[in-house]
Amino acid sequence: MGHSLLCMMGFFLLSTVICGNAEDNITHSQDADEEEEQTTSAQRDEFGVNSGNSNLKTDSTTAPIKPTVTVQPFWPQIYSGETVTVRCEIQGGKGAQWTYEWSPYKSNTPPTSNEYKITVTESDSGGYSCRGRRSSSWTEWSNNITLRVIAPPEPTVTLQPSRTQIHSSVIYSGETVTVRCEIQGGEGAQWTYEWRRNKLNTPPTSREYTISGATKSDGGGYSCRGKRDSSWTEWSDNITLTVLSPPKPTVTLQPSWTQIYSGETVTVRCEIQGGEGAQWTYEWRPARLNTPPTSSEYRITVTESDGGGYSCRGRADRFFTEWSDIITLTVSSPPKPTVTLQPSWTRIYRGETVTVRCEIQGGEGAQWTYEWRRGQINIHETSNEYKIITATESAA
Repeated sequence: MGHSLLCMMGFFLLSTVICGNAEDNITHSQDADEEEEQTTSAQRDEFGVNSGNSNLKTDSTTAPIKPTVTVQPFWPQIYSGETVTVRCEIQGGKGAQWTYEWSPYKSNTPPTSNEYKITVTESDSGGYSCRGRRSSSWTEWSNNITLRVIAPPEPTVTLQPSRTQIHSSVIYSGETVTVRCEIQGGEGAQWTYEWRRNKLNTPPTSREYTISGATKSDGGGYSCRGKRDSSWTEWSDNITLTVLSPPKPTVTLQPSWTQIYSGETVTVRCEIQGGEGAQWTYEWRPARLNTPPTSSEYRITVTESDGGGYSCRGRADRFFTEWSDIITLTVSSPPKPTVTLQPSWTRIYRGETVTVRCEIQGGEGAQWTYEWRRGQINIHETSNEYKIITATESAA
Protein backbone atom coordinates (compact mmCIF):
# COMPACT_ATOMS: atom_id res chain seq x y z
CA MET A 1 0.00 0.00 0.00
CA GLY A 2 2.73 2.48 0.93
CA HIS A 3 4.80 1.52 -2.07
CA SER A 4 1.85 2.14 -4.41
CA LEU A 5 1.23 5.67 -3.03
CA LEU A 6 4.87 6.70 -3.47
CA CYS A 7 4.84 5.47 -7.06
CA MET A 8 1.74 7.53 -7.98
CA MET A 9 3.12 10.74 -6.44
CA GLY A 10 6.39 10.35 -8.37
CA PHE A 11 4.54 9.93 -11.67
CA PHE A 12 2.45 13.08 -10.98
CA LEU A 13 5.50 15.24 -10.30
CA LEU A 14 7.29 14.05 -13.46
CA SER A 15 4.25 14.82 -15.68
CA THR A 16 3.99 18.32 -14.25
CA VAL A 17 7.63 19.13 -15.07
CA ILE A 18 7.43 17.81 -18.68
CA CYS A 19 4.09 19.47 -19.55
CA GLY A 20 5.07 22.79 -18.03
CA ASN A 21 8.26 23.02 -20.14
CA ALA A 22 6.33 22.25 -23.35
CA GLU A 23 3.74 24.96 -22.64
CA ASP A 24 6.46 27.52 -22.01
CA ASN A 25 8.03 26.62 -25.37
CA ILE A 26 4.71 27.14 -27.24
CA THR A 27 4.12 30.56 -25.62
CA HIS A 28 7.61 31.78 -26.47
CA SER A 29 7.24 30.67 -30.13
CA GLN A 30 3.93 32.56 -30.60
CA ASP A 31 5.40 35.75 -29.13
CA ALA A 32 8.32 35.59 -31.57
CA ASP A 33 5.99 35.15 -34.59
CA GLU A 34 3.86 38.14 -33.57
CA GLU A 35 6.94 40.31 -33.10
CA GLU A 36 8.24 39.40 -36.60
CA GLU A 37 4.84 40.08 -38.21
CA GLN A 38 4.62 43.51 -36.54
CA THR A 39 8.15 44.34 -37.73
CA THR A 40 7.26 43.50 -41.38
CA SER A 41 3.96 45.39 -41.35
CA ALA A 42 5.65 48.51 -40.03
CA GLN A 43 7.75 48.79 -43.23
CA ARG A 44 4.81 49.26 -45.75
CA ASP A 45 1.27 50.43 -45.31
CA GLU A 46 -1.69 48.79 -46.96
CA PHE A 47 -1.01 50.68 -50.30
CA GLY A 48 2.60 49.50 -50.55
CA VAL A 49 3.95 53.03 -49.85
CA ASN A 50 7.41 53.31 -48.29
CA SER A 51 7.26 54.50 -44.66
CA GLY A 52 10.85 55.68 -44.61
CA ASN A 53 12.13 53.27 -41.81
CA SER A 54 15.32 51.89 -43.35
CA ASN A 55 15.90 49.44 -40.45
CA LEU A 56 12.73 47.50 -41.30
CA LYS A 57 12.63 44.48 -43.55
CA THR A 58 10.90 44.58 -46.98
CA ASP A 59 7.69 42.71 -47.70
CA SER A 60 8.48 41.38 -51.17
CA THR A 61 4.84 40.53 -51.89
CA THR A 62 3.67 44.21 -52.08
CA ALA A 63 4.75 46.12 -55.26
CA PRO A 64 5.44 49.89 -54.93
CA ILE A 65 2.74 52.19 -56.31
CA LYS A 66 3.61 54.21 -59.45
CA PRO A 67 1.19 56.98 -60.47
CA THR A 68 0.21 57.79 -64.06
CA VAL A 69 -0.11 61.27 -65.60
CA THR A 70 -2.92 61.79 -68.13
CA VAL A 71 -3.81 64.79 -70.28
CA GLN A 72 -7.37 65.66 -71.30
CA PRO A 73 -8.06 66.22 -74.11
CA PHE A 74 -5.33 63.89 -75.37
CA TRP A 75 -4.38 65.51 -78.69
CA PRO A 76 -1.01 65.02 -80.37
CA GLN A 77 -0.48 68.77 -80.19
CA ILE A 78 -2.13 71.54 -78.23
CA TYR A 79 -2.60 75.06 -79.58
CA SER A 80 -1.83 78.21 -77.60
CA GLY A 81 -4.95 79.44 -75.84
CA GLU A 82 -6.52 75.99 -75.46
CA THR A 83 -7.30 74.56 -72.02
CA VAL A 84 -6.00 71.15 -70.96
CA THR A 85 -6.34 69.17 -67.74
CA VAL A 86 -3.23 67.39 -66.43
CA ARG A 87 -4.24 64.67 -63.96
CA CYS A 88 -2.24 62.40 -61.58
CA GLU A 89 -3.92 59.01 -61.16
CA ILE A 90 -2.89 56.46 -58.48
CA GLN A 91 -4.30 53.04 -59.29
CA GLY A 92 -5.14 51.02 -56.21
CA GLY A 93 -4.84 54.06 -53.96
CA LYS A 94 -8.53 54.65 -53.46
CA GLY A 95 -9.59 55.69 -49.99
CA ALA A 96 -6.25 57.29 -49.08
CA GLN A 97 -5.87 61.00 -48.39
CA TRP A 98 -3.23 61.84 -50.97
CA THR A 99 -1.38 65.06 -51.62
CA TYR A 100 0.58 65.42 -54.83
CA GLU A 101 3.88 66.78 -56.04
CA TRP A 102 4.38 67.78 -59.65
CA SER A 103 7.32 68.26 -61.96
CA PRO A 104 7.79 70.89 -63.37
CA TYR A 105 7.66 72.76 -60.10
CA LYS A 106 5.45 75.57 -61.42
CA SER A 107 2.54 73.13 -61.13
CA ASN A 108 2.98 72.98 -57.33
CA THR A 109 0.61 75.63 -56.08
CA PRO A 110 -0.38 74.47 -52.54
CA PRO A 111 -2.56 72.65 -51.72
CA THR A 112 -1.15 70.27 -54.31
CA SER A 113 -4.03 68.76 -56.26
CA ASN A 114 -4.34 65.64 -58.37
CA GLU A 115 -5.19 67.75 -61.43
CA TYR A 116 -4.51 71.15 -62.96
CA LYS A 117 -6.34 73.07 -65.65
CA ILE A 118 -3.94 75.07 -67.81
CA THR A 119 -4.82 77.59 -70.51
CA VAL A 120 -1.62 76.91 -72.34
CA THR A 121 1.02 79.03 -74.01
CA GLU A 122 4.04 77.72 -75.86
CA SER A 123 6.07 78.04 -72.63
CA ASP A 124 3.89 75.27 -71.11
CA SER A 125 5.43 72.72 -73.47
CA GLY A 126 7.49 69.96 -71.89
CA GLY A 127 7.33 66.86 -69.74
CA TYR A 128 4.98 66.46 -66.76
CA SER A 129 5.28 63.85 -63.97
CA CYS A 130 3.88 63.46 -60.45
CA ARG A 131 4.07 61.47 -57.25
CA GLY A 132 1.68 61.01 -54.33
CA ARG A 133 2.18 61.47 -50.61
CA ARG A 134 0.25 59.87 -47.78
CA SER A 135 1.29 60.95 -44.29
CA SER A 136 5.08 60.91 -44.56
CA SER A 137 5.22 58.25 -47.28
CA TRP A 138 5.83 58.91 -51.02
CA THR A 139 5.06 56.87 -54.12
CA GLU A 140 7.53 56.64 -56.97
CA TRP A 141 7.56 59.37 -59.64
CA SER A 142 5.30 58.65 -62.59
CA ASN A 143 6.65 58.36 -66.12
CA ASN A 144 6.88 61.67 -68.02
CA ILE A 145 4.10 62.67 -70.38
CA THR A 146 5.05 65.33 -72.91
CA LEU A 147 2.83 68.30 -73.71
CA ARG A 148 3.52 69.93 -77.09
CA VAL A 149 2.11 73.44 -77.46
CA ILE A 150 2.30 75.23 -80.82
CA ALA A 151 0.81 78.36 -82.34
CA PRO A 152 -2.71 77.78 -83.73
CA PRO A 153 -2.77 76.99 -87.48
CA GLU A 154 -4.14 79.56 -89.91
CA PRO A 155 -6.98 78.30 -92.11
CA THR A 156 -7.15 78.82 -95.86
CA VAL A 157 -10.26 79.08 -98.01
CA THR A 158 -10.09 77.32 -101.36
CA LEU A 159 -12.57 77.20 -104.21
CA GLN A 160 -13.12 74.31 -106.59
CA PRO A 161 -13.04 74.93 -109.47
CA SER A 162 -10.50 77.77 -109.18
CA ARG A 163 -9.58 79.67 -112.30
CA THR A 164 -7.52 82.70 -111.41
CA GLN A 165 -4.89 84.09 -109.08
CA ILE A 166 -4.44 83.72 -105.34
CA HIS A 167 -7.26 85.28 -103.28
CA SER A 168 -9.59 85.43 -106.29
CA SER A 169 -11.63 82.97 -108.34
CA VAL A 170 -13.95 83.33 -111.31
CA ILE A 171 -16.87 81.05 -112.11
CA TYR A 172 -19.81 81.43 -114.43
CA SER A 173 -23.51 81.64 -113.67
CA GLY A 174 -25.04 78.20 -113.38
CA GLU A 175 -21.83 76.49 -112.36
CA THR A 176 -21.34 74.50 -109.16
CA VAL A 177 -18.55 75.61 -106.83
CA THR A 178 -17.27 74.11 -103.57
CA VAL A 179 -15.99 76.47 -100.87
CA ARG A 180 -13.59 74.64 -98.54
CA CYS A 181 -11.87 75.62 -95.27
CA GLU A 182 -8.49 73.91 -94.95
CA ILE A 183 -6.47 73.93 -91.71
CA GLN A 184 -2.88 72.91 -92.44
CA GLY A 185 -1.32 71.01 -89.54
CA GLY A 186 -4.71 70.51 -87.89
CA GLU A 187 -5.20 66.95 -89.06
CA GLY A 188 -6.69 64.60 -86.49
CA ALA A 189 -8.52 67.35 -84.59
CA GLN A 190 -12.31 67.47 -84.32
CA TRP A 191 -12.95 70.91 -85.82
CA THR A 192 -16.12 72.87 -86.22
CA TYR A 193 -16.08 75.83 -88.58
CA GLU A 194 -17.40 79.34 -88.75
CA TRP A 195 -17.78 81.20 -92.03
CA ARG A 196 -18.03 84.86 -92.90
CA ARG A 197 -21.07 85.12 -95.08
CA ASN A 198 -23.78 84.65 -92.53
CA LYS A 199 -25.94 82.37 -94.62
CA LEU A 200 -23.21 79.74 -94.50
CA ASN A 201 -23.47 79.28 -90.72
CA THR A 202 -26.14 76.61 -90.72
CA PRO A 203 -25.36 74.21 -87.83
CA PRO A 204 -23.55 71.94 -87.77
CA THR A 205 -20.94 74.16 -89.37
CA SER A 206 -19.10 72.14 -91.96
CA ARG A 207 -15.64 72.21 -93.48
CA GLU A 208 -17.03 72.81 -96.95
CA TYR A 209 -20.11 74.08 -98.74
CA THR A 210 -21.28 73.32 -102.26
CA ILE A 211 -23.08 76.10 -104.12
CA SER A 212 -25.09 74.63 -106.99
CA GLY A 213 -26.24 76.82 -109.87
CA ALA A 214 -24.23 79.86 -108.77
CA THR A 215 -25.72 83.29 -109.36
CA LYS A 216 -24.14 86.72 -109.12
CA SER A 217 -25.50 87.05 -105.57
CA ASP A 218 -23.11 84.26 -104.54
CA GLY A 219 -20.15 86.44 -105.43
CA GLY A 220 -18.09 88.18 -102.76
CA GLY A 221 -15.49 87.47 -100.10
CA TYR A 222 -15.32 84.23 -98.12
CA SER A 223 -13.27 83.53 -94.99
CA CYS A 224 -13.39 80.93 -92.23
CA ARG A 225 -11.96 79.90 -88.89
CA GLY A 226 -11.87 76.62 -86.98
CA LYS A 227 -12.91 75.78 -83.43
CA ARG A 228 -11.55 72.87 -81.39
CA ASP A 229 -13.02 72.44 -77.94
CA SER A 230 -13.34 76.09 -76.79
CA SER A 231 -10.41 77.48 -78.77
CA TRP A 232 -10.60 79.33 -82.11
CA THR A 233 -8.00 79.72 -84.84
CA GLU A 234 -7.43 83.09 -86.52
CA TRP A 235 -9.69 84.08 -89.40
CA SER A 236 -8.38 83.03 -92.79
CA ASP A 237 -7.55 85.56 -95.48
CA ASN A 238 -10.49 86.51 -97.67
CA ILE A 239 -10.90 84.83 -101.03
CA THR A 240 -13.12 86.57 -103.55
CA LEU A 241 -15.58 84.67 -105.69
CA THR A 242 -16.61 86.44 -108.90
CA VAL A 243 -19.65 85.11 -110.74
CA LEU A 244 -19.80 86.14 -114.41
CA SER A 245 -22.26 85.63 -117.21
CA PRO A 246 -21.08 82.71 -119.34
CA PRO A 247 -18.82 83.84 -122.19
CA LYS A 248 -19.79 83.19 -125.80
CA PRO A 249 -17.00 81.94 -128.04
CA THR A 250 -16.16 83.31 -131.48
CA VAL A 251 -14.77 81.36 -134.43
CA THR A 252 -12.16 83.18 -136.52
CA LEU A 253 -10.33 82.23 -139.72
CA GLN A 254 -6.72 83.01 -140.54
CA PRO A 255 -6.29 84.24 -143.19
CA SER A 256 -9.66 85.93 -142.97
CA TRP A 257 -10.53 85.68 -146.66
CA THR A 258 -14.13 85.23 -147.60
CA GLN A 259 -13.10 82.69 -150.19
CA ILE A 260 -10.49 79.96 -149.82
CA TYR A 261 -9.02 78.01 -152.72
CA SER A 262 -8.34 74.29 -152.69
CA GLY A 263 -4.80 73.55 -151.55
CA GLU A 264 -4.54 76.64 -149.35
CA THR A 265 -3.97 76.32 -145.60
CA VAL A 266 -6.37 77.98 -143.18
CA THR A 267 -6.43 78.12 -139.37
CA VAL A 268 -9.83 77.83 -137.68
CA ARG A 269 -9.65 79.25 -134.13
CA CYS A 270 -12.12 79.28 -131.19
CA GLU A 271 -11.69 82.38 -129.01
CA ILE A 272 -13.40 82.82 -125.61
CA GLN A 273 -13.32 86.45 -124.55
CA GLY A 274 -13.25 86.82 -120.75
CA GLY A 275 -12.41 83.16 -120.26
CA GLU A 276 -8.77 83.75 -119.40
CA GLY A 277 -7.46 81.63 -116.54
CA ALA A 278 -9.80 78.71 -117.18
CA GLN A 279 -8.52 75.36 -118.38
CA TRP A 280 -10.71 75.04 -121.44
CA THR A 281 -11.24 72.12 -123.76
CA TYR A 282 -13.16 72.68 -126.96
CA GLU A 283 -15.90 71.05 -128.95
CA TRP A 284 -16.34 71.76 -132.63
CA ARG A 285 -19.01 71.53 -135.28
CA PRO A 286 -18.56 69.83 -137.71
CA ALA A 287 -17.70 66.85 -135.51
CA ARG A 288 -14.79 65.70 -137.71
CA LEU A 289 -12.66 68.34 -136.00
CA ASN A 290 -13.05 66.62 -132.63
CA THR A 291 -9.83 64.66 -132.50
CA PRO A 292 -8.94 64.46 -128.77
CA PRO A 293 -7.51 66.40 -127.10
CA THR A 294 -9.83 69.04 -128.53
CA SER A 295 -7.83 72.15 -129.23
CA SER A 296 -8.66 75.83 -129.57
CA GLU A 297 -7.49 75.83 -133.18
CA TYR A 298 -7.02 73.62 -136.24
CA ARG A 299 -4.88 74.04 -139.34
CA ILE A 300 -6.52 72.66 -142.46
CA THR A 301 -5.07 72.32 -145.94
CA VAL A 302 -8.45 72.63 -147.55
CA THR A 303 -10.31 70.81 -150.27
CA GLU A 304 -13.75 71.71 -151.52
CA SER A 305 -15.21 69.17 -149.05
CA ASP A 306 -13.98 71.37 -146.17
CA GLY A 307 -16.41 74.11 -147.10
CA GLY A 308 -19.32 74.79 -144.75
CA GLY A 309 -20.21 76.25 -141.36
CA TYR A 310 -17.91 76.06 -138.32
CA SER A 311 -18.85 76.73 -134.69
CA CYS A 312 -17.37 75.84 -131.30
CA ARG A 313 -17.98 75.87 -127.57
CA GLY A 314 -15.69 75.64 -124.55
CA ARG A 315 -15.76 73.33 -121.56
CA ALA A 316 -14.21 73.96 -118.14
CA ASP A 317 -14.69 71.10 -115.68
CA ARG A 318 -18.39 70.23 -116.10
CA PHE A 319 -19.37 73.65 -117.44
CA PHE A 320 -20.05 74.39 -121.14
CA THR A 321 -20.32 77.78 -122.81
CA GLU A 322 -22.93 78.47 -125.46
CA TRP A 323 -22.18 77.54 -129.03
CA SER A 324 -20.53 80.28 -131.05
CA ASP A 325 -22.14 81.83 -134.08
CA ILE A 326 -21.40 79.92 -137.28
CA ILE A 327 -18.69 81.14 -139.61
CA THR A 328 -18.88 79.84 -143.18
CA LEU A 329 -15.83 78.66 -145.06
CA THR A 330 -16.21 78.74 -148.85
CA VAL A 331 -13.71 76.61 -150.72
CA SER A 332 -13.46 76.76 -154.50
CA SER A 333 -11.06 75.74 -157.24
CA PRO A 334 -8.27 78.26 -157.77
CA PRO A 335 -9.09 80.80 -160.53
CA LYS A 336 -7.11 80.92 -163.79
CA PRO A 337 -5.49 84.30 -164.46
CA THR A 338 -5.67 86.20 -167.72
CA VAL A 339 -2.94 88.40 -169.25
CA THR A 340 -4.07 91.57 -170.99
CA LEU A 341 -2.22 94.28 -172.90
CA GLN A 342 -2.80 98.02 -172.74
CA PRO A 343 -3.23 99.32 -175.33
CA SER A 344 -4.87 96.20 -176.64
CA TRP A 345 -3.45 96.59 -180.11
CA THR A 346 -2.58 93.46 -181.92
CA ARG A 347 0.55 95.11 -183.32
CA ILE A 348 3.01 97.26 -181.38
CA TYR A 349 5.63 99.42 -183.06
CA ARG A 350 9.18 99.84 -181.99
CA GLY A 351 9.49 102.67 -179.46
CA GLU A 352 5.94 102.41 -178.14
CA THR A 353 5.07 101.75 -174.45
CA VAL A 354 2.85 98.84 -173.49
CA THR A 355 1.43 97.68 -170.15
CA VAL A 356 1.11 93.94 -169.47
CA ARG A 357 -1.49 93.13 -166.81
CA CYS A 358 -2.37 89.87 -164.98
CA GLU A 359 -6.05 89.72 -164.05
CA ILE A 360 -7.55 87.11 -161.69
CA GLN A 361 -11.31 86.98 -162.01
CA GLY A 362 -13.05 86.24 -158.68
CA GLY A 363 -9.91 86.87 -156.69
CA GLU A 364 -10.89 90.31 -155.47
CA GLY A 365 -10.03 91.02 -151.84
CA ALA A 366 -7.13 88.59 -151.73
CA GLN A 367 -3.58 89.79 -151.24
CA TRP A 368 -1.97 88.41 -154.37
CA THR A 369 1.63 88.38 -155.43
CA TYR A 370 2.46 87.47 -159.02
CA GLU A 371 5.04 85.56 -160.95
CA TRP A 372 5.74 86.36 -164.62
CA ARG A 373 7.25 84.33 -167.38
CA ARG A 374 8.24 85.41 -170.90
CA GLY A 375 8.56 82.28 -172.95
CA GLN A 376 10.47 79.97 -170.61
CA ILE A 377 12.20 82.83 -168.78
CA ASN A 378 11.05 84.03 -165.34
CA ILE A 379 10.79 87.78 -164.98
CA HIS A 380 11.58 89.30 -161.56
CA GLU A 381 8.35 91.16 -161.14
CA THR A 382 5.76 90.43 -158.41
CA SER A 383 3.18 93.04 -159.33
CA ASN A 384 0.02 92.37 -161.30
CA GLU A 385 1.37 94.52 -164.13
CA TYR A 386 4.50 95.94 -165.57
CA LYS A 387 5.29 98.40 -168.32
CA ILE A 388 7.52 97.86 -171.30
CA ILE A 389 8.80 101.26 -172.35
CA THR A 390 10.23 101.85 -175.86
CA ALA A 391 9.39 98.43 -177.08
CA THR A 392 11.88 96.54 -179.21
CA GLU A 393 11.56 93.40 -181.24
CA SER A 394 13.34 91.54 -178.44
CA ALA A 395 10.38 92.27 -176.12
CA ALA A 396 8.05 90.39 -178.39
